[in-house]
Amino acid sequence: MSDDRYESFSEFFPFYLSEHSHPLNRWLHFTGTTLGAAILVAASTIWTPWTALLAPVVGYGFAWFGHFMVERNEPASFSHPWWSFLGDLRMYGLMLTGRAEKALEDYFARGEVHSLRPGRK
Repeated sequence: MSDDRYESFSEFFPFYLSEHSHPLNRWLHFTGTTLGAAILVAASTIWTPWTALLAPVVGYGFAWFGHFMVERNEPASFSHPWWSFLGDLRMYGLMLTGRAEKALEDYFARGEVHSLRPGRK
């Protein structure tokens, strides 16, 4: 899949969210993002700056585990790294405010997700 499939982040995000339809996968992303951010803060305050390199390892480790073992799909970060990062932050915000499930249901109801994710019934 190439980046030219989506002309904007707003077109990409329904696809991104559909790739995280399993709640456990979303929570693994949430955990990885939280721990990655905590590592960055700790690295800048109490650890050496080199330990900041652990942040993406931890963050993506949780996320990719969720994709390969739970959702059984390919991480969007492989084909859309920048939009995927922004999607993770947006999904994090939706989860933090308790709106992730509703947003996913809305995309499914409008048919935006079905048309964006091949093979989804």
